[in-house]
Amino acid sequence: MRAHSTERQPISRPSFVQYFVAFTRLLHGFTAILPGLVLLWTLNGNPELTNHYVTLMLFFGLITVLIFQAGGVYNDELFSNLLRFRLMFFNWLAAFALLLFMHQALKLFAPIPVRLLAIWFVAGLLMFGAERLLLLAILRSLMRQGRHLQNAVILGGTDNGVRAAEYLRRNGDIRLGVIGFIDDRLSRVSGMLGDLPVLGDTAVLEKLIREERVQQVLVALPWTAENRIDHIVRHLRTLPVNVLLVPDMLALRHAHNRITEVSGVPMFNASELPLRGWSPLIKRIEDLFLASIALVLLAPVMLGLALAIKLDSPGPVLFRQKRYGYNNRLIEVYKFRSMYHQMADANAERQTIRGDARITRVGNFIRRTSLDELPQLFNVLLGSMSMVGPRPHATATKAAGILFEEAVEQYSARHRVKPGITGWAQVNGYRGETDTLEKIEKRVEYDLEYIENWSIWFDLYIIFRTLPAVASSKEAY
Repeated sequence: MRAHSTERQPISRPSFVQYFVAFTRLLHGFTAILPGLVLLWTLNGNPELTNHYVTLMLFFGLITVLIFQAGGVYNDELFSNLLRFRLMFFNWLAAFALLLFMHQALKLFAPIPVRLLAIWFVAGLLMFGAERLLLLAILRSLMRQGRHLQNAVILGGTDNGVRAAEYLRRNGDIRLGVIGFIDDRLSRVSGMLGDLPVLGDTAVLEKLIREERVQQVLVALPWTAENRIDHIVRHLRTLPVNVLLVPDMLALRHAHNRITEVSGVPMFNASELPLRGWSPLIKRIEDLFLASIALVLLAPVMLGLALAIKLDSPGPVLFRQKRYGYNNRLIEVYKFRSMYHQMADANAERQTIRGDARITRVGNFIRRTSLDELPQLFNVLLGSMSMVGPRPHATATKAAGILFEEAVEQYSARHRVKPGITGWAQVNGYRGETDTLEKIEKRVEYDLEYIENWSIWFDLYIIFRTLPAVASSKEAY
């Protein structure tokens, strides 16, 4: 065992976690009532009444902490690198809904007018956000110094143990810092494994645990070594240490860190429907709402474009094209016609290029600005498309002369959701011509990332970014 491997002491004992969570609860309770106390003292000049309402405030602070507890605010992610603004927003909204009930139905907090409750809510939300940002800054500073709440070792210098160490290095947080490997095969495993030292054998491990220098042991032995794992776990259970069994990291990568219980048995979830439960209905309502508003607001623009297209060249205003939609089904997508009618390419056998002679004068403008996509709002209303999703491609579209589905193995996975007018790939600069395999590979990568992480907030964020992305893009022609 090397001297430098155990010099750094943990910054605290494991109980610090409980103390910190308790402090956070107190801080949240105080934050919940502070804006109300300020409003109360500002509006009410009667000290006796103020003392009465302070008692009610303390009760509301307690209720807020209980709601936060039930809502998962104090779970393990408290020490993660996540912002968790959405989680805090909904929990604070739930707590404040109770406050509104107390104010309106029970006539409590009467000195504070209803119109000022909005100030209380916004001020509390901003304070919760500021506290989270401050906590993240502190945690990240400690992580850069290599300091963690608990020190861990990986028992087993195996390939899976090395993969686990690398994963924790990339995705770890303040809770757990891996200081090295433990392995009884010192004649075969010594020196460094990856970026971490081999600290010694299980005798050294027991010494580290007794000296309270290690609080977590991650067992990464091969799953076929059942007897060896059983023996080690039985022994470690007699020591004051947490023992965790490292899963197959390759399986975990395919499972995207999700575990599902089937008949009480935990299983890795390698693939699941991207929209489940209420999500399809919520997304459909979102589509109908946004598409209806967009059609009302953009109707004059669409009528103007239709007139310009008709005057610019003979032919229909709309261009209909068969494209792949949900579950690889063919759908008919509407666009404003941007090419001369006699040169139209229904299957996109030939991609448009800069200076393409098939494109009309008006067509050149509406393609660069993506205004040719506006009729797809009708596709959204009819249900074949969404406002946000992977862009639908024509049946014969190619990248570097290769069909998309042949160029990228995971291409068809895009069709697990409805295609969209705009998407995560488009706002990240991947729109227009796909003249290289890399361009379609990046599109598919962004599309799959969107599918895996869908939420209404993600949709609204993409829509918010669409206009500046279109304005700054030079890829579409």
